[in-house]
This record gives sequence, C-alpha cells and structure tokens, in this order.
Amino acid sequence: MPLRAALASLALAATAASAQQTDLTIALQLEPPHLDPTSAAAGAIDSVLYANVFEGLTRFTETGEVVPALAKSWEISEDGLTYTFTLQEGVTFHDGTEFDAEDVVFTLDRARAEDSTNAQKALYEGIDSVTATGPDTVAIALREPDGALLFNLAWGDAVIVAPESIDGIKQTPVGTGPFLFRDWVQGDSITLVAYEGYWGEKPALSEATFKFISDPTAAFAAMMAQDIDAFAGFPAPENIPQFQADPRFQVLLGSTEGETILAMNNAKAPLDDPKVRAAISHAIDRQAIIDGAMFGLGTPIGTHFAPHNPDYVDLTAGSAYDPEEAKRLLAEAGIAEGLTLTLKLPPPSYARRGGEIIAAQLRQVGIETQITNVEWAQWLEEVFRGKDFDLTIVSHTEPMDINIYGREDYYFSYARPEFRQLMADLTATADPDERSALLKQAQEMIAEDHVNAYLFQLSFPTVADARLQGLWQNQPTQATDLTGVSWAE
Repeated sequence: MPLRAALASLALAATAASAQQTDLTIALQLEPPHLDPTSAAAGAIDSVLYANVFEGLTRFTETGEVVPALAKSWEISEDGLTYTFTLQEGVTFHDGTEFDAEDVVFTLDRARAEDSTNAQKALYEGIDSVTATGPDTVAIALREPDGALLFNLAWGDAVIVAPESIDGIKQTPVGTGPFLFRDWVQGDSITLVAYEGYWGEKPALSEATFKFISDPTAAFAAMMAQDIDAFAGFPAPENIPQFQADPRFQVLLGSTEGETILAMNNAKAPLDDPKVRAAISHAIDRQAIIDGAMFGLGTPIGTHFAPHNPDYVDLTAGSAYDPEEAKRLLAEAGIAEGLTLTLKLPPPSYARRGGEIIAAQLRQVGIETQITNVEWAQWLEEVFRGKDFDLTIVSHTEPMDINIYGREDYYFSYARPEFRQLMADLTATADPDERSALLKQAQEMIAEDHVNAYLFQLSFPTVADARLQGLWQNQPTQATDLTGVSWAE
C-alpha cells in the first residue's frame, strides 16, 4: 500500500475510534398503556418519560432527595399555607410554545379537578388555589399545612403539561425535558431524541430507544447478544451471576420503593373478614417466594413501607409463615374447606412466578386459586379500576405511598376511619419526630389488620454494557432517568 494511502487509512481508523457513541437502546419489561403520566396509575409511563420528556416543579434524585426542577426556588409563608415558586426562565415545550406560570396553574387545576383521572389526585386535594402572580411566579395556597407538598410535586403525576398539547398527550407527549418524543411502535419500542432547545444542561445522548421485552428468556437472549445496551429492571434474576462474570457487562443491584404484595379485595367476602386475611398471610412463606421467584433478590416486609426508610418498622413476625395457624384461623372464620379465590397476575416475573408459588402454599391450608394471567392494561381495567378480583400480586413502586390505605375507593378497599385520621394528621404535621411516630403507627395498623399479605421489597437489577455510565442504580421513584447517562470514552 502506498504511504499516502496507509496514512489516510490510519487517520480514518483513529477518527472512528475516537467517535463518541451517543445513542442508546435500553430495554424495559413493561410497555406503557399510553403516554400521559398525569392520568394513569401505570408506573411504566414514568419509566420512560419521567425526567426525560416531562418535568415537574420539583423532582427526585437517585437518592430520593427532592430538588428544584422547573421551579428554581420557593418561599413558604410563616403559617405554612402559601408556597410561592419562582420558575426557571427561557423554558419551552417541545412544540416550541413557552412555559410560564399559567401552565403550572393549568396542570395543578387539572390534577385536582372534580373529573380528574390523576392516579394521585388525593395528594393535591389539599390545594385551595393555584395563582399565577407573574409570568414566572406561582402561588400555591393550601387549606391546611402540608409537610409533604414539595415531595408530592416531585411525583410523575405532577409533571407540567400545557393546554395546547393536552388533547394528544396520550399518543404524543409534549414536555419541557431534555428529550423529546419521536415515535412509538406499539408492542416494540419508543424512541426519544435530544431536544436542542432544552433550558438546562444538555444530555450526552442524542437518541434513546426503549425496547419492551416482557419475556425473561427473550430478555436474557437480547442482552447476551448485545442487541440492547442495557436492561433496567432485568426480569430474569437467575441469570445475574452469568452477567456478573462476563466482562462485557456491569450489573447494578439497586433498591426500589416497590412493596410487593398479595393484595386482597377487603370489600368482598370472605376477604372482608380479618381472620381470613390473617390466615392467608400466615399461609405464605415469604423467603420461599424470594428464593423461588426472585432467586434471592428481595427483602421480606411485614407492612407497606420500604425497609431502607429510617421510619420502617419490622413487622414480619406478625404474619410469620405458620400453616397451622392459618388453618386454625380459617376454621374460626367458619371456612374449614372448599374455599376458592381468583388470583389475577400481571406480566412481571415477581407476579407470574410468585403467583405459582403462592397458589401452592395456599393449597396446603385448603385454599384453591383460579389463576388468570392478565396483561398490564387488563390489570388496570379489571383489578385497579374495576375491583374485579379476590387476590392479585403487584409491586407498588410509588414513593412513600402508605397513604393509599386512607383511600376508601382504592382497589383493595380498606375502609378504616382511624387510618384516614392518621393520614390527615400526617399531612398537617411538619415536625420530623411527630411525622415519624405517625408513620410507625400507620405501618402497625395495616399490619395488624392484615389488609394485604406483605411479601418483599422489590430489588432492581440493571444489566448494562460495561462502558455505560450514569445509569440510576436505585429507584426512589419509577424512572429510567437518562439525563446523566453517557458512554465512556
């Protein structure tokens, strides 16, 4: 080869080697039912869009800290009833319209409206008014002090949306985040691209494709073949050791806010009897489910609260595995034999695999189950909204969500006035020690009532290309935040 050609070839090779990769293909197990995080309970929506496409006044970091987002600062009145937010300047939505205080008013008024379908509407019902006091200032007036307001505004349910784009939001989400929505191939993938007009620090990635792979075997095959760059919430924990031993990959073992429960329909006989619910709880061997369904990944829980939270109370002893006690309680409840309950299982591995194990355990104490595998949209329609179930398994990944037990219309239908009063007291309390005491009382009450059978805190394994950096390890909220993700040079 002539010298000039050889030098040219080396130069091309050097250029190719130094070119920084800026695209990413990341897989998730669940596909969103639609793309509006402000009108559905599906955490799969936030898994794609939170912090990427949509932003709120505040936001969660990976550690669970609440920090400024579209609000750059705020002031709280001495009586705790008025929060005045100063907004970021120069922010535009992805369709080019300007973000201003009126968008905040629209978003929060819509979330708390009488006909609102916001899954966390209860969090915002304490707001008395939202007023634009200037183009970049908003005043939120509360009926009573709310020590959790800044926390609640960081939820995906409170991200800021605009009236100009709200009609098409379920199929074409328009936010203010660092990535804009490009397309959705339903059943396959969603693609986001970097938004050139982003007001904050630009992301290192130019494009991100979220692939949806529900089957654990297919997830393993896609990752091993490197058809995908990462899988957040990898659904086949039995394969984790293989990835840990392979230098091509890195494995991040994180914690989540996901209390995984065997939810029971408290409004439906015989599950309206606390003795029957207690019997079911005592029939379940949590560790066997963690070992059998999750291959050891998971922390046993005895109430609806994350063990990594400093206010967590270990109440697992109150529903310890005790088949004989389960049989005794069923007999006391007048159910000696012949009880059959429906068990509806959504797609995640913890539900499908865990459901088979639980069915076998319940059979040992005389309870048969009719298992139905349902897709996520079907679970939302039949179980969450329709309350057409006896038992179901689901992981509640929302942050600090014990307050759902204070909602009589919530899908497991727990109706205890004393618990609702506890939640009202908690909302009105700002003192950390007093809030801690109330949270402990709340945990104890639902554990003693055996509202649901509390199984384990969901682990969150992420398998990724070893060169990727900046992925979240933990899940303080359900999110795949790509704002700090890049490829190592």
